[in-house]
Amino acid sequence: MVCLKDKICRTRGTAHRDSPDAQLSENARLGSQLQQYQSIVQQMPAMVYISNIDQQSVTWCNKTMEDTIGYSLDEIKSLGPSFFPSIMHPDDAMITAVSIQSFRENKNLFGGVLRVKKKDTDYWFWVVGLGQPYTFDEQGNVVDVICTFLDFSLATDTSSQISEALRDVLRRRNEDVINKLTNREKVIFTLAAQGFNNKEIAEKLSLSRYTVETHRKNIRLKLKVRNTSELVALAKQTGIQ
Repeated sequence: MVCLKDKICRTRGTAHRDSPDAQLSENARLGSQLQQYQSIVQQMPAMVYISNIDQQSVTWCNKTMEDTIGYSLDEIKSLGPSFFPSIMHPDDAMITAVSIQSFRENKNLFGGVLRVKKKDTDYWFWVVGLGQPYTFDEQGNVVDVICTFLDFSLATDTSSQISEALRDVLRRRNEDVINKLTNREKVIFTLAAQGFNNKEIAEKLSLSRYTVETHRKNIRLKLKVRNTSELVALAKQTGIQ
């Protein structure tokens, strides 16, 4: 049996929480919390922006991006799809299209490095970026992507660790790629990286030259290398050579 006194206390407590003063206090608390979050996003030492993948344009960015790139948000919006080509190095321009296609194919995260420059300057600097889907349409297709860019040139306080990290990341990535090769292809890949030509490899493995040529073609396709020079470079990165 519920005590009448306890019931009255609980009712009064509810009334107190629902009173205009309590609601105003809660709204003030939430407003202060929202301002704090906004301040964090605006001042964080990384460029943050939201991009619409169909329009290929930025719809919002934080103050750090405005200061780093030299364009205001209004200027960025007015440039529309021409904004990224105006700040990205020509050799890296295809990354935008690649990232958009990856999100359309339901990739949950896209990351990479590229070169950008500040407005009215000719100095290119490297940034490392990550993007992930932010909003979706009714069919589940990605509409907006939220991205973060970090000026890589600012991470100079741990230069030796950066060098080792890059080598380690590339080594692991390339090892994953090389694991796609068959055992026979791995052997031929190693011999080719050591400088042996098709005829010499065929003699060493007791294979026909045609068979070796076919294997090397498949190796190039799987590893996405165009010639022997790129194959040798990949071998060096993975420590095979």
